[in-house]
Amino acid sequence: MQTRMAAAGLDRYVSFNPDNIYYLTNFANMVHERPFVLVIPRSGRPQFVVPQLEIPHVKTRAIGDIEVVSYFEFPAPAGLAWSDRFKELFEAGERVGVESICPLQIYMEIPGERVCVDIVDDVRMIKSAYEIGRHVYACGLATDAHNALLAEARPGLGMAETSAKLRGMIMSRLLADDPSINPTATRIIAVFQPGSVSHDPHNFTDIDMRMAEGGPHVSVVNAVMNGTGAEVERTFFIGHVPDAARQTFDVMMEARRIAFETAVPGELLSEVDRRVNDHFRRAGMGDRLLHRAGHGMGVTAHEAPFFADGYERPIEKGMCLTIEPGLYIDGVGGFRHSDTVLIGDTGPIALTGGPTELDALTFPVRS
Repeated sequence: MQTRMAAAGLDRYVSFNPDNIYYLTNFANMVHERPFVLVIPRSGRPQFVVPQLEIPHVKTRAIGDIEVVSYFEFPAPAGLAWSDRFKELFEAGERVGVESICPLQIYMEIPGERVCVDIVDDVRMIKSAYEIGRHVYACGLATDAHNALLAEARPGLGMAETSAKLRGMIMSRLLADDPSINPTATRIIAVFQPGSVSHDPHNFTDIDMRMAEGGPHVSVVNAVMNGTGAEVERTFFIGHVPDAARQTFDVMMEARRIAFETAVPGELLSEVDRRVNDHFRRAGMGDRLLHRAGHGMGVTAHEAPFFADGYERPIEKGMCLTIEPGLYIDGVGGFRHSDTVLIGDTGPIALTGGPTELDALTFPVRS
């Protein structure tokens, strides 16, 4: 981080994004009215501006040599506010890097020349050996939970009971392996959509949705497990595959193959999405596109980099992303498999798994 700051000619860098702060310090905070702001100098210790009541929490969870700079409360009288302590950390005439999503409340208090640059996000894209190990572990748990979801597939199975069971399964495993996990850095989603809803990929508003004969159903396990993201999703059917779904499933599967084939080091991230989209258009389904071919995974389960047309950045070894091209047809349903992959020397290595072919994802009707 500091090496990149020096190359950019920055004297300090201000980070407010809780995910960036967690990545840099291991401290997970929940954004509320009391600001947490990390100030990183070009050399030396980062300084963490925090409310006084959070000091024990910071000392319990933070890793590394960090100077804690506290303020009493928010709001506060003039001279005692968080911003007063914050501005004491800067010298006149400094060039200060600022995240692009920095709130105006923080941005307006930064002295000196402010430069919008997302250095932390760039550093987060390439995983260390330690981070790779964490992703392998999290993806293993996600795969096990997702396979358990598929094993239970039957008409009438409700999303509420399924979600509670799978979230409990993952949490039990996490706690058995590490009783000191950070619940603030743990968020587990385990859901599905029946065919009547799956054309609307982010519609999980009805907790009483139930599986039904036919499909396509779409299952989702997307989780941050003690600060590490994992995702696995599948399109599946119960009893039979509607005739209107077969061709679209095959088109989606070919898009998935193209994405895996194209996602090699040195290729542009945008090219993966372009080739997928070109395939969908050749199949006469260009108007069924709703999203890019994949997104990054890290300390969250949805972040940069992106397999997205217009994202002209090269693929690099050590990136961790999802591959999930999808098609959505109102009245038919949604078609999407998602796997979390690590970019290796020659291409993507799947960290999640499970059945992918139509026969293996068509389950018998059972009570």
